[in-house]
Amino acid sequence: MKRILVIEDNQTLAKLIAKKINSELNIEVDVAYQLSEAKLFLKKYKYCLVLADLNLPDAPNGEVVEYLLKKENRVIVLSENIDKNFRENMMKKNIIDYVTKGGVDDINYVLATIGRLQKNQEHKVLVVDDSIIMCKQIKAMLENLFFSVITVAHGEEALAMVATHPDISLVLTDYNMPVMDGLELTREIRKSKSKNDLSIIAVSSNENDAITAMFLKNGANDYIKKPFSKEEFSCRVNNSIEALENINIITNHASRDFLTGVYNRRHFYKNAQEYFSRAVHEGERFAIAMIDIDHFKKINDTYTQEAGDKAIVDLANILRANTGEHDLVARFNGEEFCILLKNISSEDAMTILQKLRTKTQSNITESNKGEQIKFTISIGLITNNEDTLDETVNQADLMLHNAKQNGRNQVATN
Repeated sequence: MKRILVIEDNQTLAKLIAKKINSELNIEVDVAYQLSEAKLFLKKYKYCLVLADLNLPDAPNGEVVEYLLKKENRVIVLSENIDKNFRENMMKKNIIDYVTKGGVDDINYVLATIGRLQKNQEHKVLVVDDSIIMCKQIKAMLENLFFSVITVAHGEEALAMVATHPDISLVLTDYNMPVMDGLELTREIRKSKSKNDLSIIAVSSNENDAITAMFLKNGANDYIKKPFSKEEFSCRVNNSIEALENINIITNHASRDFLTGVYNRRHFYKNAQEYFSRAVHEGERFAIAMIDIDHFKKINDTYTQEAGDKAIVDLANILRANTGEHDLVARFNGEEFCILLKNISSEDAMTILQKLRTKTQSNITESNKGEQIKFTISIGLITNNEDTLDETVNQADLMLHNAKQNGRNQVATN
């Protein structure tokens, strides 16, 4: 999100909202105190979101909402009107939300909503429904929540999309569809995508509670019955996405090294073992390298442990930046790293590792006192695998030992 417009005639409240959005979410905010001022801002800037009060000095009856929607703005309504019927009628319009201005909690809710919309921009949603009207309606609601949306008409198309778009975070599927119904689609998706990878919400007008249970038992995260309110839909979708994000955060913490951000030893063995077995079976060539910072204790003793940590982080960044996206870089312990280079010849593996060595040698790490620290690395490389992953890693470690014994700052291989 780049810029938000707040339209609110209560200047104290408007400034408070703008200040909190800017400081807590780092988003540029403009403030208008009446519709005429808002029109001038809207001519000057393109806003990703507008927060609009319903009762303005020059637009006392909610005219601002109609104007904003006509200009295709995404809108969150701010109002002191707590009448239930009025609120329901307002929610029928193409607005994101209706928030009562009751106090600090409501302002915090607005900030949380904007934060959620920011994160939604990172997610892609697949809508599966053979009804063109329903597909269009759901797509509009999702895009209003800042999601990127793909729509297809039946289950087979959906499976193809999930296969070709690994970044899909959520699938919204109808139950009754031709070719493949939503329940069968859910089963098929769950064969390759767990709840940690992708969320599924079933959307159906079926009144049979057994169908709801079947969806949930077969891997759906949630079930929405048609007809549904916009608020229920938004809450369920956002909750599913947030749960997926939380799972990813927990998983990421469990698999990443806390200091460098590269993978840890546990994640390396878990993922490398599966690849190792497949690569050996299919005859795919690969390389495993053990890497260690030379004279690391001297860095800690001379420049402090904080400087040593900086050297480790710098090395991790060099390793990550100069290996492929499908390769595996992990910190095993202390200043020691392990790399799995996939689908690569012995010659190309040596070229990459020599590049890593020379880039590290020319790198300068700066201590907290501004001192310039230079260091080198030794590397043990294995391109002919042993019978097991453990034995292959041990051989790479032996080659690393040879590199150290033979003078350091070199690549030793079998």
